[in-house]
Amino acid sequence: MSEQQESGPAPKEVSPIFSKNPPPIPDDPWGMPIEDINMVDGRLFEQNVHWELFKRLREQDPVHLNDLPETGRYWSLTKFEDIMFVDKNHEMFSSAHGIGIGPRVGAEPDPEELGLSMFIAMDPPKHDLQRATVSGVVAPPNLARMESIIRERAGNILDSLPIGETFNWVDLVSIELTTQMLATLFDFPFEQRRKLTRWSDVATSGPETGVVESEEQRRAELLECLAAFTEIWNERAVKPPGPDLISMLAHGKDTRDMEPFEFLGNLILLIVGGNDTTRNSISGGVLALNEHPAEYEKLRQDVSLIPNMVSEIIRWQTPLPYMRRTANVDVEIRGKQIKAGEQVLMWYVSGNRDGDVIDRPDEFIIDRTGARHHLSFGFGIHRCMGNRLAEMQLRIIWEEIMNRFSFVEVVGEPKRLRSSFVKGITELMVRVHPL
Repeated sequence: MSEQQESGPAPKEVSPIFSKNPPPIPDDPWGMPIEDINMVDGRLFEQNVHWELFKRLREQDPVHLNDLPETGRYWSLTKFEDIMFVDKNHEMFSSAHGIGIGPRVGAEPDPEELGLSMFIAMDPPKHDLQRATVSGVVAPPNLARMESIIRERAGNILDSLPIGETFNWVDLVSIELTTQMLATLFDFPFEQRRKLTRWSDVATSGPETGVVESEEQRRAELLECLAAFTEIWNERAVKPPGPDLISMLAHGKDTRDMEPFEFLGNLILLIVGGNDTTRNSISGGVLALNEHPAEYEKLRQDVSLIPNMVSEIIRWQTPLPYMRRTANVDVEIRGKQIKAGEQVLMWYVSGNRDGDVIDRPDEFIIDRTGARHHLSFGFGIHRCMGNRLAEMQLRIIWEEIMNRFSFVEVVGEPKRLRSSFVKGITELMVRVHPL
């Protein structure tokens, strides 16, 4: 990595979306003017009222335009096939202008704000070179070696749970398992592993989510992340190449000369990718089975359904609801004219409930045929690099759960993250019942 440079001027304060006069959450999603539907409002996800709005958009306005002072101008794609078309056509739809984290999804990144460059927000050829540098960590031989580690850790976590007591499954299981694995992938100090969870949360959250109070705080915490990993980088760079992600980046010919913020961007991508999908799917799976007791009984009768159930959980949860692309050319989709330079949001969370592609999409079915045909990992060159690792972690944790417990019982309403970019569960109170 090249020598640390000045971080530039302090960022301008960005007000949370709708902070002054937030519009009311619609009581009737089918009665409000359709032009007023703005799906990047994280309150819709926090209150779990987004489903009917997406259904209306799929039926009435699947290529939906928003142009608001709070968000800028952006198009929402809500149908499976349209989303796949954009995701697969990286020549027509660029990632290099950012993937759209935060409320200003219709705007270009502010050059005075903290700039993060990551290979998911790059176009070929640079994307391909940087992704290839770290892809070995999730290659089949490495995954096979990791399986025993994941199983041992999952077992230890589950064996430590307080039987007969109420506890937060998100904290004691979902976060703990994913954070332990992140620490392993980075060879990060194990006793400091919860920092990785915090940095992941901060990276994907603006002040509108409540995770941070200001953009200034967000910037400061991400710079702490950069400083910690720069120290690790410097240690790994002078040692022989190792199997961890930082060593791969430090020794890779296409990544060893990254600028500091480019390094930070790729760190955040790897941390978020290794954290949010798995963490929120572990929690979401417990919730889904409680909401669908017949499916839980089906699982008790046949644990061989777990691999297929994992794919259904990932579809059902859709941990990252959207990704943004920028049109490189003028393009028409379903009669709507999208101009070059305009922002397009691919709403994976909506496409995963598209009845034109997925049979009975609003039902959670653990033995669903073709369960892996979902949008949660994306398609094309930006398909989630760690999808097999995420599936493996979920498979193993459920195998170990079923070896120990007859029922993971949800005993309270879940608390959800106020975010449209991460579909997160922050609290899920449960009791576990042994076999």
